[in-house]
This record gives sequence, structure tokens and C-alpha cells, in this order.
Amino acid sequence: CGASYYGDPQMTASGERFDPSALTAAHKTLPLGSKVRVTNPDTGESVTVRINDRGPYVGGRCLDLSEAAFAAIGNTSSGVMRVKYEVLSR
Repeated sequence: CGASYYGDPQMTASGERFDPSALTAAHKTLPLGSKVRVTNPDTGESVTVRINDRGPYVGGRCLDLSEAAFAAIGNTSSGVMRVKYEVLSR
């Protein structure tokens, strides 16, 4: 699926202030607080994130990653990348 990133300060669905340097992500349905391993299949790099927000609301995307999480596994200049993800805990 596709993943994008965001870095604008805002409140998250969990009630916390969004921190672009934290390893967090938005998902439409996973419970808030879930831990998810996100992998870039092109490089094999992965990062573990905590779901703290809802989204993305763009077709074909499954996750909105924080800027730090996206940068950990890909190049932010691309804006969107294909990823695989695995739920570690709910």
C-alpha cells in the first residue's frame, strides 16, 4: 500500500499534539496506541511506529507516517512510497 508523511503541527485523534520527530503514524481503523512495523520493500528498511492519529484520507494509501518515521525508511523528497506493514500489538 502507499504511505505518505506529514509534518504540520496539529492535534491528533489521540488528543496529543503531533510531533513530526516522533515515530508515529495515522491509520483509519487500527486502535490508537497500536504498534506497527512498517517496511520499505525496495530497501528492506523498517521502522516501528505507534498509531496516534486517523487517516490517511487519500485513495490507495494505508498510512500517514510522521516525517521522522518516513525518513527512517525512505527519502522524504518522494512524498509517497510503497510499504508493507505488520501489526505488532493492539
